[in-house]
Amino acid sequence: MFYYLLKYVLLGPLLRLVFRPRIEGLENVPASGPAIVAGNHLSFSDHFLMPAILKRRITFLAKAEYFTGPGIKGRLTAAFFRSAGQIPVDRSGKDAGQAAIREGLGVLGKDELLGIYPEGTRSHDGRLYKGKVGVAVMALKARVPVIPCAMIGTFEAQPPGKVVPRIHPVVIRFGKPLDFSRYEGMESEKAILRAVTDEIMYAILSLSEQEYVDEYAAVVKEQEAAAEKAAQAEKGRRFPRMPLK
Repeated sequence: MFYYLLKYVLLGPLLRLVFRPRIEGLENVPASGPAIVAGNHLSFSDHFLMPAILKRRITFLAKAEYFTGPGIKGRLTAAFFRSAGQIPVDRSGKDAGQAAIREGLGVLGKDELLGIYPEGTRSHDGRLYKGKVGVAVMALKARVPVIPCAMIGTFEAQPPGKVVPRIHPVVIRFGKPLDFSRYEGMESEKAILRAVTDEIMYAILSLSEQEYVDEYAAVVKEQEAAAEKAAQAEKGRRFPRMPLK
């Protein structure tokens, strides 16, 4: 009930008013039956813009940190995400990927739409990064089509670290459904999973026209953070603090 209250009364109209998104290819999203909508992830607002414009309900796998924040703000955020139908997924530990797959298959098993960001995290620089194979596992196991989706302009509207989004043109573009039935029964073969995932990412890339990086976003983030930390340490060694007299 609260999901539809958000969509049609509280949040949806506000998002449409602020972002005025242009929607392309909405006819590619099936009117019924299970399917995966796989998109790029540029902004926190992506979680809400896509559900606001889709005619059907869509459930996203959201990182568990959204549900475990401290204090009143954390509890309110958790309540909001749960009410909006989002499912928390713990991304830490070796079993995190399997947990996400189980949750996703549960959504698809109820003939619903599942939203997923194959990159696994938000892009910190607006580029499109290598996809993780979980989306391929779910598509093959559930035997469902994958609809590629590109969010365009949301990075400029609300880049990482910006709490209040600014007004900026946004385009939400859906591509034709991808059918992977030719790989039925091959969901345990690593080469097949990589091929399916890469095909999905190429479809997203064709829609978004982003620069592509053949590395995982999380790895690049860690490398850049380590490089920045090393640079700061080197700067500190070059310019030691002068002793006070």
